[in-house]
Amino acid sequence: MRTSRAALLSLVVLSMAALTGPAEATTAPKRPLVELREQGGFAGLDNRVRVYADGCALLSRRTGPVTRRCLTASEWRGLRGALKNLRLGRSEAPPQGADFLAYGLTYQGRRVTRYTVPSSWRPVVERLEKILVKYRPR
Repeated sequence: MRTSRAALLSLVVLSMAALTGPAEATTAPKRPLVELREQGGFAGLDNRVRVYADGCALLSRRTGPVTRRCLTASEWRGLRGALKNLRLGRSEAPPQGADFLAYGLTYQGRRVTRYTVPSSWRPVVERLEKILVKYRPR
């Protein structure tokens, strides 16, 4: 009788694991490491790159699907190096006019929006823009 109970319990556990998928699928949602959002202009730009601590990114544009891609080791190393020198500073007030791009950068739980890209942002923004172009959602 004990053997049949153990076998039945094993069967239940295996079938539940098959339904839920791999172990990482049941873990808590991942927190983004860094996110860049570019918005505005007459064309209505709305690009977003969100990179997670596992080295994978979600990419989206105003139109088209959201794409998930994992960065190469070189891209991941370069981004982490650029983030070490990042100084977010404060958000800027929107400029007067209509054709301006807003750069929203979120890092370590803080989101800052700028209309000019500060020098400490430039390496991070350039790397994230290259990732968006390379892994362009189609």
